[in-house]
Amino acid sequence: MKRLSTASAAVLAVCSAVLVAGCSSDSKPVNFGKDDAKGGTTRSQAPKNSKVQLPTNPREWTTQRELADGTKIVRTTLKGKKSGFEGKVWAWAPKEYFEDKYKNSAFPVLIALPGSNGYPSNYWYGGDLKLQETIAEQAGKGKSLPFVVIMPVLNADKKNYYDGSDIPGQAKMGTWMSDDVPDLVRENFRTFKDPKGWGFFGSSSGGYVGMKMMLQYPNRFGAAIAGGPDTRPDSPLWNGHEKEKQANNPEKLAQDLINKGGPTVNLSIMLGTKESGQRNVKDFLAKYGKGPVKTNLYMIQNGKHSGRQYAKSLANGPLEWISKRMLAPSS
Repeated sequence: MKRLSTASAAVLAVCSAVLVAGCSSDSKPVNFGKDDAKGGTTRSQAPKNSKVQLPTNPREWTTQRELADGTKIVRTTLKGKKSGFEGKVWAWAPKEYFEDKYKNSAFPVLIALPGSNGYPSNYWYGGDLKLQETIAEQAGKGKSLPFVVIMPVLNADKKNYYDGSDIPGQAKMGTWMSDDVPDLVRENFRTFKDPKGWGFFGSSSGGYVGMKMMLQYPNRFGAAIAGGPDTRPDSPLWNGHEKEKQANNPEKLAQDLINKGGPTVNLSIMLGTKESGQRNVKDFLAKYGKGPVKTNLYMIQNGKHSGRQYAKSLANGPLEWISKRMLAPSS
C-alpha cells in the first residue's frame, strides 16, 4: 500500500497552509499541570495505589490553534531523553479535562500520527481535518471518550520513512514514539497507568506505526485505529538489517502476542472500498485477529487512500468501538 498517495499529498498541502494561518504564538503559554491550565496551583499527589498518574514535570506550551469551545491545540519542542531525537509535538485536551468534576481523574490518551512525510509537522492539529472537533462532538453525544490528543512528528526528516522503529544507524524513531512521547505526556497530563488508557490513531504510514507500537508494547498501549495501514515494514533503510526488520514486523508481533496469550489489544482498521492493498490488510485480520488480538474492520464506501476520509469516517463507528475498549475519566 502506498505511503504517499496523491490524496494524502493534497491533504498535507492544504493542511500546511491552514496550520501556518492558525498559529498564535502571542497567546499566554498553557500549562496543563496547573489546576485550570491558566496558572493555578499544582495538584497534590494522587493516593497510593491510584490508577491516576499526575503530571510530574509540566512545561509551558505555545498555543497553535483555538477551537470554538475555547480549548486550545498547543505545541512544544521535545528533545527525547532516550532517543536523542528532537522534534515538535502538538497536544489538545478536551473541555472535560478542565471541568471540576474530573479534576482528580486521569484521561485516556490518543496519539494521532499522520501519513505522508510526517515531518516537520503533523497535519492532525490543523483546522482542515477537524480531528479534535470530531472527538469533542462525539464525546458530547456519548459516542467517544474525551481523549487527550497528542500529535508528534512521525519521521526524522522529509526524505525517509523510519517505520516507527530504531533502524540501525538511523534516528531512533521507535524509541521516540514508544518512550519519549509518552514520557512527555505523563509529565504534563493526568494519565492512566493502565495500557487501556493509551491508544493510537493514524493514517497510512501513521496507521502502520500506531498498529505496530500497540502490538510491540501491549503493556503500554491497548488500542489503535489504523486507516489504510501497511502490515509489514518496508522502509529501504532496513536493507542489511533483516533481523531488526522482523522484530518490527506487525505480522510477527501479532503472532508472538497470540502465542503468549496476551495481553489483550484492540485494533480497528479503516479501509476505503476503492483503495489498493485491501487484500493484505484483510489477510492480516483473518490470520491474526484472534485470541488477544481483538479486531474490527470498517469499510468506507467509495473511499480511497485518504487521511481526510479516515478522519471523516471516525464518527461512523471506529471511534465509538475503540472508546468502549478504553478507560474513561471518572467524576
